Order: sequence, then structure tokens, then C-alpha cells
Amino acid sequence: MKEKRIIPCLDTKDGRVVKGVNFLGLRDISSPAGLARHYNDSGADELALYDITASGEGRRIFSEVIRQTAECVSIPLVVGGGIGSIEDIDIVCSCGADKISINSGALKTPGLIGEAAKKLGSSRVILAIDIKRVAGAFRVFAKGGMEDTGLDAIEWIKRGVDLGAGELCVNSIDTDGVKEGYDLLLLEAVCKAVKVPIIASGGAGCINDFITLFNTLPEIDAALAASIFHFGEVAIPDLKLALSENGINVRL
Repeated sequence: MKEKRIIPCLDTKDGRVVKGVNFLGLRDISSPAGLARHYNDSGADELALYDITASGEGRRIFSEVIRQTAECVSIPLVVGGGIGSIEDIDIVCSCGADKISINSGALKTPGLIGEAAKKLGSSRVILAIDIKRVAGAFRVFAKGGMEDTGLDAIEWIKRGVDLGAGELCVNSIDTDGVKEGYDLLLLEAVCKAVKVPIIASGGAGCINDFITLFNTLPEIDAALAASIFHFGEVAIPDLKLALSENGINVRL
């Protein structure tokens, strides 16, 4: 059985790590490089670094932040935010990213997914999707959760995989920062729709939420979280030990 991955997420704005609830009320946490070094040494399996306002504000790639963060880690670094072209992908990779995460850029130019997969290999291309319930339906949101695209989330996910995305990061806006557990109904729908690795994002509040996620949906490959790690509510070594004790395969 494949090892489940634990992925801390560094959501950044103006070069600082921030965190909010339901994508609102952003609070300054720390520098990306300092947290990256901590998570690398704590046993994280990968690290996600996102510029969460780049697309919405039309800013360029945060190259220096990527470089500084990449220098602090030996684990795979996933980078997203403001990636809208092959040129952007070249910049991100040259700064030290091991994988790229495309969200708004893919919505604007779906063909970018295939171009990225051809250039990097599909395993290095993550399609990130911010999803919120609208009138009972799973809807895709763009620009850091600010814009309702009107797209059905499951249909967009299927299309993204068909275009070449080798992995998905499924983020529930409804549960983001709420700390009441992952959005299991949403994740179950995604698992039924596609057969690529899936990263669950949004909602982790305690160790039991991770255990519930992997036991309920064994198809899920990884769990991403932010605030519970940033604020010291859960330590990664403690989390991994608890997962292992509950029969969930992780790298200790």
C-alpha cells in the first residue's frame, strides 16, 4: 500500500504566510522560509507554497520567495499562484519547484494543462481546484476563491485529468480554516470521478480528522493542512505516529 503523504501548506500574500477562514480574514503568520525549514525537519512529505492573491491581483511570479523556500527544504516543493503560461512554469521550476500547481491559469487557458504535462511530465502537474457549494452543487471558484466561474466542479476535474493533469489538489472553500474535518462528500465525489492521485485540502482541525479522512476514503493519497500546523496545534511527528497506530501507512 502506498504511503499517505502529509503536506503543510504555506499560503502567502506579499511574501508572508497568511491564513484565514473560508478564504477571508487573512492573518499574518510567518516567513515562508522559516516555516519551510521547520516542516522539512519535522517529517513533512511535501511542502506546498501558494501565492494566493497573485491571480486575483494580476501579479507576476513570486520568484524570490520560491528561491528562498526551495533552499530550505529537501522534500518536494509544490508551487502555485499566478501561473498562466509556459514561461511562468519555466520561471517557477528554475527557482526550485519540483511540481507546479495550476488553478486560475488552467481555467483561463485549459490547454496549459496539456502543455505543462508535455514539458514536465504529468506527475509534476497538479490541477488545483477551489470548490464551494452553490445551491447544492459543487462549483469551481477562481482568483483565490473570489470568483464563481459557474463551472461544475466534477466536470471540470474530469476535463483537467483528460487534458493531462497527473494529480489533483481538491480544496473545499466551505471547510477551509473551519477545523471541523475534511469535506468527505466532495472528496468522495471526486474519487468516484477520476483515478489520479488526490490531495485533500481544507478543514483539518485535529489528528482524528486525518484518521477519518484516510479510513473513510482510502483512495485519497495525501492530506494538506495549514493552520493546525502553523499554530502548533498538531505536530507532524505526532500526527504520523497516530496514523501509523491506526493502520494507515505513512513515512515515519
